[in-house]
Amino acid sequence: MFINLRKALDRRCISLREYADFLGISEAAVQDKLEGGKDFTYWEFRRTCDLLLPEYNADFLFAETILENRSA
Repeated sequence: MFINLRKALDRRCISLREYADFLGISEAAVQDKLEGGKDFTYWEFRRTCDLLLPEYNADFLFAETILENRSA
């Protein structure tokens, strides 16, 4: 999951629909990528970092957070 990217989009009031339109893909594809189901392309990565969210460090935005299922 790309929690930092999602939070950065939220802080800029950018909806998933708007982000999808910016990348030229479907909203479902964006959701799948944010959840880690599919990889971002290099072009999507660069476009996001260079044009949409240049104030953030790329490593920070695209750091994957792995949520563990802890059943005890």
